[in-house]
Amino acid sequence: MKKKTALILGLCLLVLPSVYAQNGTEPIQTSDLLKMKTLSHIDISPDESRAVFAVTSMGKDKKGEYRYFRHLWIIELDGTQKLTQLTFGKRSDSSPTWSPDGNRIAFIRTFEDKPQVWVLPMAGGEAYRVTGAEHGVSRFQWHPEGKKILFSSRIPEWAVEGQPGWPYERPGREWEDDANWKKISPKKKEEEKKEDSKTSEVKPDPDGNLQEIRAWLAQNASQDNPRVFNRLNLQGETKLQNRLSYSHLFTVKAEPDAEAHQITHGFQNFRSFQWSPDGEKIICSSVSYEKHPDRVLDSDLWTMNADGSGVELFLDWENYRVYSPRYSPDGKTILFSAQDKREKGYALSRLATIPAQGGKPQPLTFDYDRSVYIARWSPEGDSVYFVVPHQGTFPLLRIPDEGGEIEPVIQGKSGIRDFDIQDEHLVYALTKVKNPFELYLSGTDGEGSQRLTSFNAEWIKEKNIVFPQEKWVENGPDFKIQYWVMEPANRKPGEKYPMVLEIHGGPSAMWGPGEFTMWHEFQLLAARGYGVVYCNPRGSSGYGFDFKKANYRNWGKGPASDILAAASEAAQLEWVDPERQVVTGGSYAGYMTAWIVSQDHRFQAAVAQRGVYELSVFFGEGRAWRLVPYHFGGYPWDEGAREFLDANSPQTFVKNIQTPLLIIHSDLDRRTGYVQSEYLYKSLKVLKKPVEYVRYPHESHDLSRSGNPKRRMDRLSRIIEFFARFI
Repeated sequence: MKKKTALILGLCLLVLPSVYAQNGTEPIQTSDLLKMKTLSHIDISPDESRAVFAVTSMGKDKKGEYRYFRHLWIIELDGTQKLTQLTFGKRSDSSPTWSPDGNRIAFIRTFEDKPQVWVLPMAGGEAYRVTGAEHGVSRFQWHPEGKKILFSSRIPEWAVEGQPGWPYERPGREWEDDANWKKISPKKKEEEKKEDSKTSEVKPDPDGNLQEIRAWLAQNASQDNPRVFNRLNLQGETKLQNRLSYSHLFTVKAEPDAEAHQITHGFQNFRSFQWSPDGEKIICSSVSYEKHPDRVLDSDLWTMNADGSGVELFLDWENYRVYSPRYSPDGKTILFSAQDKREKGYALSRLATIPAQGGKPQPLTFDYDRSVYIARWSPEGDSVYFVVPHQGTFPLLRIPDEGGEIEPVIQGKSGIRDFDIQDEHLVYALTKVKNPFELYLSGTDGEGSQRLTSFNAEWIKEKNIVFPQEKWVENGPDFKIQYWVMEPANRKPGEKYPMVLEIHGGPSAMWGPGEFTMWHEFQLLAARGYGVVYCNPRGSSGYGFDFKKANYRNWGKGPASDILAAASEAAQLEWVDPERQVVTGGSYAGYMTAWIVSQDHRFQAAVAQRGVYELSVFFGEGRAWRLVPYHFGGYPWDEGAREFLDANSPQTFVKNIQTPLLIIHSDLDRRTGYVQSEYLYKSLKVLKKPVEYVRYPHESHDLSRSGNPKRRMDRLSRIIEFFARFI
């Protein structure tokens, strides 16, 4: 009897890992990254018979170089689930939108390196280009009658002014001074045009009089040789930017190479626009700049007539930045998003409504302690659907249009990435652990859900997928931290395995089973024999405002204690070898990786990616520099703030770092900047600490998410190789 019991117990132990794994036996590999497809821009046809969407894939171009391709597909919603690919080739097509009559699909295609609106007739024939915007198209919308299209395009400041080479022909213009910036009146503008014309007649000469020297300098600056900066936000995402640009609205007939008409003008940005259902009005988010645009972080709602006349302020809500307006189906109500301007850096995104004829805004989700994204009216206009981050998942919820109880539509250990809704159908893109991206169909209440596509399912069915186990750990009396553990693929009872601690960035991001970007990396590490641990420390989204703001003036010690509490508990699992722990993370998590190894020595190796390591330097070189005043209550020269900046900078404690460290950064990363990565590397080299530095050419801050596929695979392989050296 004892032998029989032991045999049964042994069999149970052998099959235990299968509880946390699925599908086939093949391990996830680095090159599987190239097989992954993502789905976006879902739009259901007016008759609800079909849905169009975009599919992004990776592959090689004619030159053999890895790159991304995005094509349009159609799925039948009649039960046949017939899939049809609409566009082909080595190109990028996005934002497909049905015409109101359902006979055409408009979309954005990159053409001659600039995105333009194209239209594809559904009765047959080739797609044709509609717009030829000099500076490309940002977004668009069909007119309700389907005869024309409204679109936005960014206009450089000199084009808005109307003077070629402006403002370089007159250095030191009054409004270029941040402190005295003001809009230029038509009379003032005419006076300055006359002055500019006089200046332009001066012969440029470096050896001439002052006017001639200025003309010569202006001539050089107009060619960006050198670039001259007078603005605050000089860092772009991948390069320095010395010139402003403004987003303006245009209309164009939905015909081949039609002539577009600009309907908004001046020093003002017009964004997130929409026609009224009757096509007579346009509502958008915008702001009137009473000071230099780089210093304006507000946004209001504005309206205008369909031809751009009658532009006027519709809603300037005190204490709130308002944006993303959407008319209700009957045109009587406007839904919009709002953020509290008093909570800079921490405000949740809320929903509110306001009568289309004007009136008092009504909060809709202000009592719900989560940020709200991808909001859509129901077809009847009696409720609003939206997605929220919640404890590692991204459920789809809905709320009555007048407020009330919020109810779930699609929930579970998953994440809604995009959706569209019509009278009877809800079509959505969903991330699950067992499949990172597919399209699903259900009723508008979420019932009867069925998977429509197999873009990833086909290759994943042969793979050994590891499922995370959800856990919680208490860290002191105030914080309960959610974390997940993924066992090594094919774990054998009685054996010990290394553990990798993965940390998320943001700092207000959120990880969990509904999050897509880390799916491949986590599965790859598990396939390589690592246990994977990740958590959402204080400062993360998905747990309410107080939890999100709990890292104020406390980027290091507090969140690190949450992360290490999860790691310490996970390290006690029977299969974990506590002597073989490693840690990695990117962006804020690159910062956190460096912070942890400067305070704790349990890890045998660490990889800090695209991080910030000296917060005062970050303020100067990073595009995301506003995190410094928002999260630390001041600037590096403010005595109170400087104390917290120094106390929270890993560079302050660089002498304490003992852990072998790989620092990864990209050449074009100006979101965090790259100088301080050189600073940390050089410091460790001077101190003769074990450190290696890797820099990726042609890449931005988003290397791991949207970088060149080959370099993305290189990054993963270098992390694996570096860890292997030490464990």
